[in-house]
Amino acid sequence: MERQRASRGRTRSEVSRQAVLAAAIQIIGIDGYAALSIERIARESGVGKQTVYRWWPTKADVVMEALLHKVEVHIPIPDTGALESDLRQFLTTSLQLGRMPQVAELLRALAAEAQLNPAFAERFRATFVDHRRAALTTILTRDDGRRPAPVRTSTLVDVVFGVIWYRLLILPTEFDDDLVTELITLLTQAGAR
Repeated sequence: MERQRASRGRTRSEVSRQAVLAAAIQIIGIDGYAALSIERIARESGVGKQTVYRWWPTKADVVMEALLHKVEVHIPIPDTGALESDLRQFLTTSLQLGRMPQVAELLRALAAEAQLNPAFAERFRATFVDHRRAALTTILTRDDGRRPAPVRTSTLVDVVFGVIWYRLLILPTEFDDDLVTELITLLTQAGAR
């Protein structure tokens, strides 16, 4: 995406966009999410504060876009022709990214912001959460006609992301390789419809 239409008006520069996203991630990496502000993002990216506000309504929106970009780069939707292999690749790369302390902090910060800001919560669900759910749904529904379907696909997706969010937010348990295998077992034995 070389140039993109900003949600509120003018076409935005891809160079400026990347500078803003990189600055936000760098600030969080050094000082944490609490130290992040639109003003600091603007200063460290070299992009005007008004420009940042015009393109992103809150600092959480900047972080969400940066994280979504990272997810799209690092977690492709595999299509190997075998459900178990596709799930293993998708879940392994997802949990590898989730193991990174900086990514985990970003996810926790976005979830917290979504609890405090209903407008952001709606954008977070529509932009980030639904995007990740759609990726897993694509994998689970490719072979709909070839297996029994005792459990709805949406329930299986809830189980996977429920486990991930629970471990991120409530129970600080590592995402280990056993979790990938256990989730694959649940998904393939339960089937989908």
